[in-house]
Amino acid sequence: MSFTIIDWAVLGGYFAIVSALGIYLSRRTAASSKEYFLSKGGLPLALIIFSVLATTQSAATFLGGPDIGFRGNYTYLAGTIGTILASVIVAVVLLPKFYAANVITVYDLLDKAYGAIAMRSAGAMYLVGRIFANGARLFMAALAVALMVFSDTSFSSVALASCFITFVALAFTLVGGLRSVVASDALQFAVYVFTAIFILIGLYQTLDLPLSEIMAAAQNAPDGQNKLVLFDFSLNMQDPFTMLSILTGLTLLLLGNYGLDQDTTQRLLAAGSAKRAGTALIIAALLAVPLTFIFVSIGQLLHIFYERPEITGRPVTSLELESTTVFMQYILSELPAGVRGLAVTGVVAAAVSTLNSGLNSMSAVAVSDFYRPLRNDKSERHYVRAGQVAMLSFALLLFLMSCLCFYWQQSTDAPLLEFALSVMTFAYAGLLGIYATVVFTKRGSTLSIVAALIVGFIAMGLGDNNIGGAIGVPESYTKLAFTWKLCVATFVAFLVASMGNRRNAPVEAQTADAPEVKAQTAEAQPA
Repeated sequence: MSFTIIDWAVLGGYFAIVSALGIYLSRRTAASSKEYFLSKGGLPLALIIFSVLATTQSAATFLGGPDIGFRGNYTYLAGTIGTILASVIVAVVLLPKFYAANVITVYDLLDKAYGAIAMRSAGAMYLVGRIFANGARLFMAALAVALMVFSDTSFSSVALASCFITFVALAFTLVGGLRSVVASDALQFAVYVFTAIFILIGLYQTLDLPLSEIMAAAQNAPDGQNKLVLFDFSLNMQDPFTMLSILTGLTLLLLGNYGLDQDTTQRLLAAGSAKRAGTALIIAALLAVPLTFIFVSIGQLLHIFYERPEITGRPVTSLELESTTVFMQYILSELPAGVRGLAVTGVVAAAVSTLNSGLNSMSAVAVSDFYRPLRNDKSERHYVRAGQVAMLSFALLLFLMSCLCFYWQQSTDAPLLEFALSVMTFAYAGLLGIYATVVFTKRGSTLSIVAALIVGFIAMGLGDNNIGGAIGVPESYTKLAFTWKLCVATFVAFLVASMGNRRNAPVEAQTADAPEVKAQTAEAQPA
C-alpha cells in the first residue's frame, strides 16, 4: 500500500503542532550559554523524566523492539534490570560529583583531575561516539520512513528521509536551546507511546484470539523455542541478553549512556540538584520497563500474525526482511489509511526526540569544552551563536553518518536494535575506563587518560567482524556479543588509564575547598 491523502493529513497535523510549539518556544531567545545548554538548571522534574525517556527510547526501540520480540523472546525486557541498576549507580556515585564540581558538561570533571587536554580528549571521544550512535538511529528511522512513504529502501530514498528528519530536529532545537529540546521531547514521547499502544491494541483485536491461546502458541514456537522466556541463565557469550551479560556488559553500556554521555546527562544537570536529578533518572528507568514490554509484545503478536497460520487461519505470508523489520512490513502492508500515517508519525517523533537532544548536547560540549576556553573574552550571546553554528555542523555530520550506516548495516546480520546498541559502545569503552579511574582510584595522568580513550576505541573496533576479521583477530573475540566486547575494552582502557600517576589533587579535595562552587550550585536549585 502507498501513502494516502489521509496519511499525509495525519503527518501534516503532527507537523502543524510541532511548528506551533516551536514558534511558541522561540519567542524568547536564551541570553547566556548556560541558559541555552542547561536552561539555568531549573527544569521541572516531570519534563526531565519524559526527556530522558524520549532520548533513550529512540527510533531504535520503536522499530527494533518489535523485531526482537518477533525473532526471539522477552529476554530483552529483562535488560531493564540493567537499566535500573545503572540508574541507581549514576544517581548515587556520579551525579553528586558532577553537581559538587558545578560542571556544564560531565567532561569538565576531568579538567579538575587531569587538565584541559584530558577533558577535551574525552569530549572529542563523546562527539565521535554520539555521531556514530545518533547516525545509526537516524538511519533506522529514515529506513522506516522511506519504506512507508516511498515504498522503497534505496539509498536515495533513505537519504532523502534522513535529510527530512534532520531538518525537523534541527528546526526545533536551534533557537530555544535545551528548553525547546525538553519541551519537544515531552511531545514526541507522548506521540510515539500513544502510537505504540494504539497499534498493540489494534493488533491484538485483529488476531481475535483468547490471550491464553496466544500465550500457549508463543510457548511452543515452530522453531522449538519458548518465546515467553524472560530470564536466560545460559552462558551463551554470543547473546547480549543473557542474565550474566545484562548484569555486566549491558549495565556498563547503560552506565555510559546515563552517566557519561552528555546527551542524557545534560538533562540531569539541568535539574538543579543531584537529588532531583537522581530521582528523575531512577523514575525514567522504572518507566522504561512497561515501555519495553509494549514494543517487545508487538513483536510477539506479529509472530502469531505472520507465522502461526494453524491458529489464525491466515495464509502463510512470505516476509522479506533483509532491508526492513517485521514492524515496518506490518505497518506498510496491513495498517489502514490514517493509522499508517500515525505509525510514520511515531517513527519520526522517536527520531526527532533523539536527534534534537544529541544536537544540543554535542554543541554544548563543542562550545564549553573546546571553543570557549580558547576565546573566553566574548559575550554570552556570542557563545549562544557559536552553539547554533555547531548544531548546524553536527546536523550535517549526523546526516552523513546515517548514509554510511546504510552500507554498514548491510554488512552485518545483526538485528537493527543490536546494530544500534553495538555502535554506541565504540566511545563508551574508553569513557567507562577513565571514569572508573578518576572516581575509584587516585591514579591516572593526562597521557594515560588520552591513551585509554584511544585504546578503548581500538579494542571495540577490533571486535567488529568487518575490521577485526579482516586483519586476523580470532573469531573467539569478534563473535562475542557486543556486551562482552564492551567489558573487555573497558577493562583494558581502565588498565591503561591507571598506569599514570595523577598530578592534580582528587576531585573531592578540589571541590571541598571551593565555597563559591557550592554557593553557585545552591543558587541553581529551584525554590
